[in-house]
Amino acid sequence: MKRQFVALLAASALALGACSSTSTNTTQPSAGTESSEAKVTAKIAITKFLAHPSLDLIADGFKEAVAEAGIDATYVEDDAQSEVANTTTIAAKYASDSSIDLILAIATPSAQAVVNAVTDRPVLYAGVTDPVAASIVPSWEASGTNVTGTSDLNPEGKPLGLILEAMGTDKVKKVGFPYTLSEKNSEIQLQALKDEAEGTGVEIIGVGVSNASELTQALSSLKDKGVDAIHVGTDNTIVSAIEQVVSFGQENKIPVFTLDTNSVEQGSVAARGIDYQMLGVHTGEMAVQILKDGTDPGTIPQLQVTDTEIVANPTAAKKYGLELPEAFLADAKIVGE
Repeated sequence: MKRQFVALLAASALALGACSSTSTNTTQPSAGTESSEAKVTAKIAITKFLAHPSLDLIADGFKEAVAEAGIDATYVEDDAQSEVANTTTIAAKYASDSSIDLILAIATPSAQAVVNAVTDRPVLYAGVTDPVAASIVPSWEASGTNVTGTSDLNPEGKPLGLILEAMGTDKVKKVGFPYTLSEKNSEIQLQALKDEAEGTGVEIIGVGVSNASELTQALSSLKDKGVDAIHVGTDNTIVSAIEQVVSFGQENKIPVFTLDTNSVEQGSVAARGIDYQMLGVHTGEMAVQILKDGTDPGTIPQLQVTDTEIVANPTAAKKYGLELPEAFLADAKIVGE
């Protein structure tokens, strides 16, 4: 599927020597060689809030774009292991290492920590739902700072609509939404789900947790409240424990839907989401603009995904006691068979 993105990536190309925010090295080719283009080398730091398939795909796509542009990059990579305190430690380490030319922060908590700690080098974020609400950048336009990046806000996801299409409007009166209290992106998605539910007669029940150890209690609470389905957003902590959510849902015959398409192969019923590999590629293209073309990151507007695809797992659906309609499956990419 062709990916379409809403962003104006046009910015004036500045000479590398005039860009004070990066220490990227260039090596001039020897006399007599065919290439007249200077070789670009860079040390890039990547920090993720935790390791799970979607965030890993962002990093993979980023590296792919950087390599394809011919940049000789070396990487320093860190995983905060779902601990906010670790994001601060990692960001401080990067701030004190002057040999790092550019930093990629994946997921909201990691991006917030890096933006607060590093102001003298380019910072890219990716996999952040709302960078403005999270105080990462001042607006969706060019920031005028050292920061820009890509959002997975996914305004076309319409998760409640997906659940109603899959289950039938007469079978869905309550939808549960487990989320992590410390993740700003999850609060935004919960409110968006409630906004979507207005006028439908469906009640959205959010249950927050401080960490993954509280998830079992949260899921039991949703069951006690009589939810007909569970929706998991792009909450990093909950997605990393998706197998636990799936197991609970199947055991109690409460279908689980996700916003993260990669979770469908792990047993959720369906998702209408974005391609995180391509999100990483487009973030990498921003890095190329900065490192190779000398573009000031503050002149590059934030990039937001607008295209989505439906991914469905009819085999998993049956384990919840759900038979997916043929019309629903006709528009979906099928996995799990």
